[in-house]
Amino acid sequence: MAFKAIDTKTDYALILGASSGFGESVSLELARAGVNIIGVHLDRGEGLKRVEELKNKIEEHGVETIFYNINAAAEKKRHEVVQSIQKYFKDSGKKIKTLLHSLAFGSLAPYFHHDPKERLTHKQMDMTMNVMAHSLVYWTQDVYHADLFTRGSKIFAMTSSGSNRVIPYYGAVSAAKSALESHVRQIALELGSEGITANAIRAGVTYTPALRKIPGHETMIDLALSQIPAKRLTQPMDIAKFISALITSDEEWATGNVFNVDGGEMITAYHSPFTRK
Repeated sequence: MAFKAIDTKTDYALILGASSGFGESVSLELARAGVNIIGVHLDRGEGLKRVEELKNKIEEHGVETIFYNINAAAEKKRHEVVQSIQKYFKDSGKKIKTLLHSLAFGSLAPYFHHDPKERLTHKQMDMTMNVMAHSLVYWTQDVYHADLFTRGSKIFAMTSSGSNRVIPYYGAVSAAKSALESHVRQIALELGSEGITANAIRAGVTYTPALRKIPGHETMIDLALSQIPAKRLTQPMDIAKFISALITSDEEWATGNVFNVDGGEMITAYHSPFTRK
C-alpha cells in the first residue's frame, strides 16, 4: 500500500463525539498524522476542563483544533456548525477528509418490565435511533451539500456487536447499531461515484464511558477476555490506529463494509476450542 503525506494546510477531520472514548483517541492519533481536528462534543462543568486538555494535546502536534460544544443530534445546531465550517473554509482549499461518527448516547431501558415506568418508551427509542444512527445521515448530507468533502474523503461510523447479538438492556442501542450499518452501506452506494467511501467499524468490548453505563458490563468484559486470543480488551487507540492507517494511505476501494477491529473477539465468540487453554 503506497502512503501519501497529509496536507496540514488543507486536511481536516470532523469528529462527532470528540471528547472521550473512540472520538478522543482518533482525534489524537490523526493529529499525530498531521490532520487538523474539528471536534463536536457535549460537555459541562468538569468535562470542559478535559476538553481543554485534549485540545492542548492535539495542538502539540502542530495542527489546528476547532471544537463545538453542542448537541450533535439537534438539527439547528448541526446546521450552524456546518455553516460555520463552510464559512471558515471558503476559498481556502480546505476540506473534510475524514468524518467519524462516534456518538454514544442512548437508552438502556428494557423493552418489557412489570413496572411501566421502567420500560423503554417511544420517546427513548426515537432518541436512541436519532442520535446513534440517523444523525450519521444528516451530518453526511449537510457536509456533502456544503461541498466540504473531496475525492478521497472517508466516512467512518462506530458500531458494535450489538448489531447482531443480544445483550441485556441493549435493545434500543442494538436497533440503532443495525440501522447505522445500513446507513453506511447506503452512503457508500450513493457517494461512491464521487470517490467518497463509508465504512462501519465494529470495535470489540472497550472500557469506555459508554460501556460502563451498560448494566452488567462486568460480565461482558469477563466474556470478552475469555474469547480474545490476545487476552486483552480492545483499546480506543486500536481503533484510532486503524482509521489513521486508512486515511494516510491511497486506499480508496474499501467501502460499505463493517470492519471488525476487535483482536478476534467476533470470530471466537462461540468459544472456539482453539482459544482455550
